Amino acid sequence: MANRIDRTFEELRARNQAAMIAYIAAGDPSLDATQAIVLALERAGVNLVELGLPFSDPLADGIVNQLAASRALDAGATTPKVLACVRDIRKSSQIPIVLYTYLNPIYQYGFHKFMTDAEAAGVDGMLILDLPPDEVASNPDFAATGNLRQIRLIAPTTPEVRIAKLTANASGFLYYVSREGVTGERTDVADTMAAGVAAIRATTSLPIAVGFGISTPEQVHQVAAVADAVVVGSAIVKRIAEWGAEPDLATRLEQFVAPLAAATKQR
Repeated sequence: MANRIDRTFEELRARNQAAMIAYIAAGDPSLDATQAIVLALERAGVNLVELGLPFSDPLADGIVNQLAASRALDAGATTPKVLACVRDIRKSSQIPIVLYTYLNPIYQYGFHKFMTDAEAAGVDGMLILDLPPDEVASNPDFAATGNLRQIRLIAPTTPEVRIAKLTANASGFLYYVSREGVTGERTDVADTMAAGVAAIRATTSLPIAVGFGISTPEQVHQVAAVADAVVVGSAIVKRIAEWGAEPDLATRLEQFVAPLAAATKQR
């Protein structure tokens, strides 16, 4: 059954364009601001939004995204409130939304209840950072996720045999982490990026998104030439930290992101 993620990639492939994916922390600087930011990102040309579910111990995230999660928690963001925020976004937008999260908040909420409520709220996919594929195969809970697409992370150090295992139980798209380490802006694109994308593409027909460290239109254009989607996160989150108290936050972000989104369309 197709959902918004599938339809979006099908439409972009037909136009020979890559997708622009933007990451923000839900609730930073507030949940009302998150709703306005998502709509601004869509106006800027973003095709899919990753919403980080605030968590107190985000080990895969760099300092910029860790601080964003902390600000969101301090501002009162909770898992039920984030799902309510998605429901509010759905009143104005059908942009695909992926929840970027760790297992702990999901199990605190209740796994099956979370998946049911997330899909009902309008979430399209899940990217669970600390969920190994081995656990997916051995735990029936992880198969009962309704129509939510299950996004898998693949690292540059992942062996080829494991890549095939990861892609076999993925849906929606694959997220290739182009660098070792945690999230954060970088000054260049990893030299191994193209080879990494090619290795993944040999095992699956799913779209491949590349992220971690991408922050300029030039980098976006370089990645879009070989990948199906480009993820920009820390560069956007950093501006939210800088402009969070400004009344025109959403407008500033729209202006910042528009050149990045445009670069995905210039293949």
